[in-house]
Amino acid sequence: MKWHRRLDAWVRSHPGRVDATIAVLLFLVSAPAVAGTGYGMDQTATLVLVFGMLISGAGIAWAFSERRTHPRRALWVTTGAGLLQVITVREFIFMDLVIPVIAYSVTAYGTRTDSRWAVVCSAIGSFLGAALWVRPFRVEDAATFGALVLFHLLICVIAWVSGDLHRTRRLAVEAIEDRARRLEQEQEQERALAAADERRRIAREMHDVVAHSLSVIIAQADGARYAAAADPEVAPKTLGTISETGRSALREMRSLLGVLRADDDDAAPKAPAPSLERLGELVDSTRAAGLAVAYTVRGTPARGLPSGAELTAYRAAQEALTNVLKHAGRGATSSLDLTWTQRGLTLSVVDDGRGPTPTDGLGRGQQGMRERAQLYGGTANFGPRGGGGYSVTVFLPYQEI
Repeated sequence: MKWHRRLDAWVRSHPGRVDATIAVLLFLVSAPAVAGTGYGMDQTATLVLVFGMLISGAGIAWAFSERRTHPRRALWVTTGAGLLQVITVREFIFMDLVIPVIAYSVTAYGTRTDSRWAVVCSAIGSFLGAALWVRPFRVEDAATFGALVLFHLLICVIAWVSGDLHRTRRLAVEAIEDRARRLEQEQEQERALAAADERRRIAREMHDVVAHSLSVIIAQADGARYAAAADPEVAPKTLGTISETGRSALREMRSLLGVLRADDDDAAPKAPAPSLERLGELVDSTRAAGLAVAYTVRGTPARGLPSGAELTAYRAAQEALTNVLKHAGRGATSSLDLTWTQRGLTLSVVDDGRGPTPTDGLGRGQQGMRERAQLYGGTANFGPRGGGGYSVTVFLPYQEI
């Protein structure tokens, strides 16, 4: 940044200091003129004149120093100093040159009321200022008096119009800056909401992957522990199932987390998202965990589901079968039915087990299932069956919402 830009930035950020410095310099410049007044006058008149010039000049200088930071106070201080000048000095002083600048600043930085009062005080000051030099009631001086009044009023009007234009422009710029600030805040809020939605989505995916895989692994390990005593050959087969289940879960987790690490590791392996074609693998892994599952497909699809809807159906089946493994109890059987209609796909998972207890904590997974279905315009219903067991039904329409 060049020096003049740095100076401009400092001046804009410290208006009070700049105006105060200029006001002090102007007052010091006017001091020699005050010292040279009063020749040929008695001592009392000289003291009154010098006192009036100093106090009036100091008041105008003070008002100049606060013209942008406290415009209303600057207006009334200037008015008071002008009245004192009319009463005691009755002539022009050097500091009167900055009065139009003060009127401009009051209009530009003050309120509308301050602006109106500035016009009124300027008009009164124009009349009184002209009356200091010309006697307005003498016929031969009437034209001169009128010209002086008009001249003073013209200066004041120019100052007021310039200040009003500056005020309008400043308010417009502040409105634009405020709008930009609000838009930036809204964008930050939208990014935060999007990040929260993504975290919830990832949490649902992680819940489905980890819960199902760990349920299968735990069921296989428990079964192998008891079966290995009678048949040692069961252990290697069970360990193979556990290993394959763990690898499958690891591949899905890598695919899921690869989205988060895309910027850091573009070469990370990413497995395709599960679809309806992999429901057979899901059923096989569930059967390997010791749960009898009947898998049935009815009807033919009128048209394909969106990939996201297929993932929703897969995750719903995975969540439902995982819950059966965890909560149905020993000897329970389950069925997974896919029914294609003209409206869409209906997925149903039914078991004849004991069903969940109030302490099992099914709420979060099932809530995620419902949110997934609603995202694609579908529905998810679940609850205990009348004759025992538990039922989960998910409907997904063809159209993508």
